[in-house]
Amino acid sequence: MAVHKNQSMAEMSSRQKMINLMYIVLTAMLALNVSSDVLNGFNQVQQGLNRSNRTLTARNQALLGDLEAWYQKYPKVNKDPLYEARHMCDVTDSLYNYIDSLKMAIVRVCDGPKANPEHIVAQDNLDAAAQVMLPPTGKKGAELHARIDKYRNYMMSLLDDPQKQKSIEEALSTSDVKTADGTKKRWEVSMFENMPSIAAVTLLSKLQNDIRFSQGVLLNQLLTGLDTGELRVNSIEAFVVPNSRIVMRGQKYSAQIVMAAVDTMQRPKVYVNGSMLNNNRGLYEVGTGSVGTFEYSGWIEVTGRDGTVTKREFKSSYTVIEPMASISATMMNVFYAGIDNPVSIAVSGVPQQSIEASMTNGSLVKNGDHWVARSSAIGKECTISVTAEIDGTRTNVGSATFRVRKLPDPTPFIAWTDAQGNVQEYKGGKPFAKGTLLAARGLDAAIDDDLLKIDYRVVSFEMVLFDQMGNAMSERSAGANFSDRQRAAMRNMKHGKRFYISRVKATGPDGVTRDISPMEVIVN
Repeated sequence: MAVHKNQSMAEMSSRQKMINLMYIVLTAMLALNVSSDVLNGFNQVQQGLNRSNRTLTARNQALLGDLEAWYQKYPKVNKDPLYEARHMCDVTDSLYNYIDSLKMAIVRVCDGPKANPEHIVAQDNLDAAAQVMLPPTGKKGAELHARIDKYRNYMMSLLDDPQKQKSIEEALSTSDVKTADGTKKRWEVSMFENMPSIAAVTLLSKLQNDIRFSQGVLLNQLLTGLDTGELRVNSIEAFVVPNSRIVMRGQKYSAQIVMAAVDTMQRPKVYVNGSMLNNNRGLYEVGTGSVGTFEYSGWIEVTGRDGTVTKREFKSSYTVIEPMASISATMMNVFYAGIDNPVSIAVSGVPQQSIEASMTNGSLVKNGDHWVARSSAIGKECTISVTAEIDGTRTNVGSATFRVRKLPDPTPFIAWTDAQGNVQEYKGGKPFAKGTLLAARGLDAAIDDDLLKIDYRVVSFEMVLFDQMGNAMSERSAGANFSDRQRAAMRNMKHGKRFYISRVKATGPDGVTRDISPMEVIVN
C-alpha cells in the first residue's frame, strides 16, 4: 500500500514503512532490465577500444619522436613548433590520465577496492557511474565537461585547416543531447544517467580514443608544415583518418587514407588489403554486416618528381556495434493491465518517422513522438521490438520486456473544499469537521502514490455507526453519494463520535469492480 504524499513519515506505522521499502526495492529490481547480450557487446567494444587506444598512443609517440629528430637535425631553425607540440602532448596525456582515473572510480564503486576497469564484475550496475559523475553524490561529470571544452578549444586554436577544426569539434562535442520527448539533457547526464558500469567505462574509452585522434591530427599538421624537401622524402608517413571508429551494423565505415607531406600535384595510389582504391581521394568505404573489431592494412605509393616511387605501409581498425534502441515506460517501470501505459522509444541518430515498433500480448499505438501500450495479460510479459530505417535498410535495433501487473487497489476518501477553494481529500483516522462532512457530496476512490494517478468510480458503500447502547447500525448507499438516511445519521452525531465506511465497491478504468479498504470517520 502506497502512502499519500500528504502523509508524513512520522504518521506511518512500522508495517507501512516496511511495505514502502519493499515497494521501492521491487521497483528498482524491475528497472534492472539490462540484457546480458548488450553487456557482452559493450565488453567486446571496450576491449577493442583499449587495443585501439594503445595503438594510437604508440603512433603519436612515434610522430613526436620524428618531430624531435628533425629539429635535432636542423638545430638552428625556430623551435617554437616543437615546444608547442610537447606542451600539447602533455595537456593531452593529462586529460587522458584523468579519464583513466574516472573509469577506476566508477569501477571501484561497483566492484570494490580491488576493481579492474578491464575486467568489470558488476557490469550491469546502474548506479556507479551516476554516483561518481552526477549530483548530488558526484560532480566529476561537470568537471569532465569543462575539461573537454577547454581541451577542444585549445586544439582547434592550434589548427589552421577548417576541415580539421571541424573534425576535432565533432569528435569532442559536448553539446546537449535532445531526448525523444523534445527536451534536452546535458552531455554528462546523457552519458552517465542510468548507464550500466560497463557502458559508462566504454564511453569513456571512446572519449580517450577521440582525444588520441585529435592529438594525431595536430602532430600530423606540424610534420607536414616543416619546410624541408628532405623530410618529404625521408619522413613520409601514412595516416588513416576515419569519420568514426565505431559504427552501427548496417551503416558504412568511412575513412580518409592520406600520406603526410605529399606533393599536391602528384596524387598517391592507395592499396587496401592488396587492392587499389578506385578513387584519387583516398576514400575507403566498406559495408558492415556483423559486429566486432575489424583490422585492415595496405600501403600508399607516390611518385616523386625524379621518377622514384615512395611506398609507405599503414594499418588500422574499426569497431562495429549493434544499433541500440532506448525503450522505457515513461510513467512506470511495468505495464498495468487495462489502462494506457505511455512508452518512450528512441534510436540514437534516427528520426522518429523512421522508427517502427510492435508488442506481444497487447497493442502498441504511436501517438505523435510517443507510444501507448495496452495489455490485459496479467502475470505475463510483453515484449516490445523496435526496427529503424538506417541507410535505406530496415534493421532490428533492440527489444525490451515488461511484466504486466494488475492495478493496485484504490484508497477511499471524502472530497471537500478548503477556504481557498482547493479540493482536499479526507482519508479517515483524524477528526473531521461536522459541517464540512455534511457539505461533502459522498465517497470517492483513487490510486495516488506519485507513480500512478488513477480515479475509480464508487459503486456502493455502507456506513456503520453505533447507538448509545453500543449496537451497530448499517446504512447503505447504492452509489457514490451519501444517501438521505446516511446524512440524517451524520446530523445527529455529537462531537467525538465516529462511524465506519465499509464494504466499498469501486470500478477502475480496467473495468474490474473490486472491494477496497474501509475507512474510519471521526466527527469533530
